[in-house]
Amino acid sequence: MKLIKNLYQYRELLKSNIKKEIRGKYKGSILGVLWSFLNPLLMVMVYFLVFPFLFRNTVDNYLVYLVIGVIPWNFFTTTMNQGIMTIRVNEGIIKKVYFPREILPISVATSGLVNFFISSIIMVLFCLFGGVGLSWHILLFPIFALVQYFITLGLVLGLSAINVYIKDTEYIVQFFVNMLFYGTPILYDISTFDTFPAMLMNIINLNPFKHLMVIYRDLFMYHNLPDLGAVLYVFIIAIICFLCGLAIFRKLEKGFAEEV
Repeated sequence: MKLIKNLYQYRELLKSNIKKEIRGKYKGSILGVLWSFLNPLLMVMVYFLVFPFLFRNTVDNYLVYLVIGVIPWNFFTTTMNQGIMTIRVNEGIIKKVYFPREILPISVATSGLVNFFISSIIMVLFCLFGGVGLSWHILLFPIFALVQYFITLGLVLGLSAINVYIKDTEYIVQFFVNMLFYGTPILYDISTFDTFPAMLMNIINLNPFKHLMVIYRDLFMYHNLPDLGAVLYVFIIAIICFLCGLAIFRKLEKGFAEEV
């Protein structure tokens, strides 16, 4: 309740901060917001060229499959990279002015969500022109985008606060995010690796992004309702991540002005 009250009281600051994050991301660039489309497209093209024979024959419509994996992952990694640094980057205003400090990571995560919704147009276009088509299932997409938002926001809240005290946090997180990339079925279909040891598969199944990728592909590519167990799991993880991240942030924010 305190968070909602603070956000409402400082709603104009929150709005201006979100706009600043969205505009500032591509400030000075010629193409501006078009980079929201170009960045994920360039990533898709690189992966499509680098992995031409490993997975293309095991997944139908591999290019569409790849797009639906890369764009949500791009939202996660971009928000994590910017969010972890947000308290330290804004040290000047933190030392001079009082405002609810959680506005900073929330602004980064929310601007990332806006970019995610913009770049999701690419997924729609690839489905339309890639022979997959669309169904009413994509109407559920915003729900799961919000689930991913709260998972990412929770991580950003907690880790941005820890990064103020432990400067190596951003490098450690970057390492684990890179590892998580290979443990998430973005470039490959996890079902093709049926020879994996059971213990490794159990560890992979703990990864909420594994389930989110499957859900996004069910909605956009396969026109299925997501598995109920996976849906419940990602909802629970989102709640846990957000509440734990907020608790860590609240615990550590008192010393921000002295530490940054």
